[in-house]
Amino acid sequence: MKVAIVHDWLIGMGGADKVVAELHKLFPDAPIYTSVVNYDKLDPEFREMDIRTTFIQKLPFSKTKYNRYLPLFPIAFEAFDLREYDLIISSTASIGVKGVIRDSSSAHICYCHTPPRYSWDFYHEYLNYSGWFQRKIIPFLMHYLRMYDQLSANRVDYYISNSTIVKERIKKIYQRDAEIIHPPVDVERFKMSTESEDFYLVVSRLVPYKKIDLAVQACSQLNKRLIVIGSGSELNNLKQMAGPSVEFLGYQSDEIVKEYMQKCNAFLFPGYEDFGIAPVEAQACGKPVIAYGKGGALDTVIPKKTGVLFNDQSVESLVEAINEFEKTSFDPIKIRIHAEQFSSKRFRDSILELVETIIQEN
Repeated sequence: MKVAIVHDWLIGMGGADKVVAELHKLFPDAPIYTSVVNYDKLDPEFREMDIRTTFIQKLPFSKTKYNRYLPLFPIAFEAFDLREYDLIISSTASIGVKGVIRDSSSAHICYCHTPPRYSWDFYHEYLNYSGWFQRKIIPFLMHYLRMYDQLSANRVDYYISNSTIVKERIKKIYQRDAEIIHPPVDVERFKMSTESEDFYLVVSRLVPYKKIDLAVQACSQLNKRLIVIGSGSELNNLKQMAGPSVEFLGYQSDEIVKEYMQKCNAFLFPGYEDFGIAPVEAQACGKPVIAYGKGGALDTVIPKKTGVLFNDQSVESLVEAINEFEKTSFDPIKIRIHAEQFSSKRFRDSILELVETIIQEN
């Protein structure tokens, strides 16, 4: 059986790129088709893979400004000739990948991280943050992209979602059912710890939608020690609102992050994410998570067993959750066991089981 893997772009080691790496472990002979690749931002293993790019790779600033070429993605991905493959496995959160053209006898499985949120859920937010000229252009552009996204969704035979909220979004937007297979988390890299140095931890890009301001304000109000690891456009704003109990460490290596996860009281996750890998990594260390009770956190955090969920995305609600956490006992062993169900091996086993089922059906 000849297999091809198709992905939006490979320009950094995010969660979606790790999904591609795990898919390639299952199908090491499969070429990877993508819009743009930047090997300097990827793990070394990608240099050994057969990666084939679209014409967008040769356009100016494609490795950094690839989003500006989104209107070209449908044409770019349709240009790939995939007729020789029996199975196409795509990984996408954007436009174009679902529309690849293949032989009618082949099967297309789409691992959908989410329908593109800039076209659907977050459309008006993107519009509000845009400049005057962009606000004149974007409505026409997004109308075209939404139409193509709906059209190309019908070219997929089987959908996989990375969480319950994405499964619901696929059903609502594409009118298609999806099987949930959570993304791979390298839980084996983390060791369970019962050590605690009496601080709360945030590890995140510091951008508005991550809502790190809630964690900073809540811990400042409670005079609880908070360590914030990460960088981004919100750093200066967060520093201005922070009390003396909050420390900003900037970007840190994976090893340093792991050390802090193993020593914290709890991991704070105030944003709304489709899944969220960092909370699972913290639980792999045996640490509870205090998370906003919407989106992927509902799949990864069990209230009063592996963490605490708060209902409103507000400082007051997070303060209540921290107070509740400090009155609750948690078992690090049970938290670690819970995290292991999100392992990379579990991901590969689930994908392989689905592929084998599809082959038998066809």
